[in-house]
Amino acid sequence: MRIAIVILNWNGRKLLEKFLPSVVAYSQHDAEIYVADNNSTDDSIDYLKENFPSIKIIQNEINGGYAKGYNDALKKINADVYALVNSDIEVTENWLKPVIKVFQDDKNTAVIQPKLLDYKDKSKFEYAGAAGGYVDFMGYPFCRGRIFMNLEKDLQQFNDVADIFWASGACFFIKADVYHMLGGFDEQYFAHQEEIDLCWRVQNEGFTIKYVGTSEVYHVGGATLQESNPQKTFLNFRNSLFTIAKNVPKRFVFIVIFLRLLLDAVAGLKFAFELRPVHTWAIIKAHLSFYRYLPKMMSKRRALSFKQTNYFYCFSIVWQHFILRKKRFIDL
Repeated sequence: MRIAIVILNWNGRKLLEKFLPSVVAYSQHDAEIYVADNNSTDDSIDYLKENFPSIKIIQNEINGGYAKGYNDALKKINADVYALVNSDIEVTENWLKPVIKVFQDDKNTAVIQPKLLDYKDKSKFEYAGAAGGYVDFMGYPFCRGRIFMNLEKDLQQFNDVADIFWASGACFFIKADVYHMLGGFDEQYFAHQEEIDLCWRVQNEGFTIKYVGTSEVYHVGGATLQESNPQKTFLNFRNSLFTIAKNVPKRFVFIVIFLRLLLDAVAGLKFAFELRPVHTWAIIKAHLSFYRYLPKMMSKRRALSFKQTNYFYCFSIVWQHFILRKKRFIDL
């Protein structure tokens, strides 16, 4: 099985300097390593050529974000499995072997995520993917080990291999033939939640997605856009709506969009009361952008088989967490 580790970079010299050595040390015997550069203006490429001459460099013509950046780069890489790894990920010894084994043992598995722990506090799960992702009826994402901002400690409670609904784009393994069959990431997203959309489409075609808890990596998180950045708020809210419009079964889709309109309005009011009006405005802009692109998103449904109809883990993670005060995945 040919594994290609592909790290997307944009002006990330400092991140490459800090985290690339672990990837090289623990991966070079099991995989080829690539850096896909999104037209950086810093000295990232010079640094790579001087310090890591064995790493293959793919230079994209523009900074098309996460989605287009990977789509453009992966067209040039011949492999059986792509491991898409953020530049702020530290990997561990033998992190690849458990993942490769699951792919070999289960031919229907198309996507895998390892255990994602917080680089800044390695006793805790990390926000971006923790121990694998799910969505509720209204398309809100959450994880085993992370519900909204509540992060669980890693007590080996998720050292298993389990079916999940979505895998984190921070460390995302996908079979190359499935990736290309589905057209890769939706470039309309630019960044944030495009992996949830792709995972949903993967399952709509009848494939499975797994979490492999015996493979561990550590993620910094927020290295590209900080949580306080309103652009991140805009992309998260808009792209979540894109995913709903494209993937929710027909009998539910407009109900879910309406419910999300109400709940997103509540989120906007919360930001306003917290004196963070730029985030309120980001949510408004997210909805305006969504309605602008809604016909285009709905047209993309025609390409899907919709084999995944029972998509949600619970009806409302908002109700479970904020009203019933459930903080751990096991309590849902």
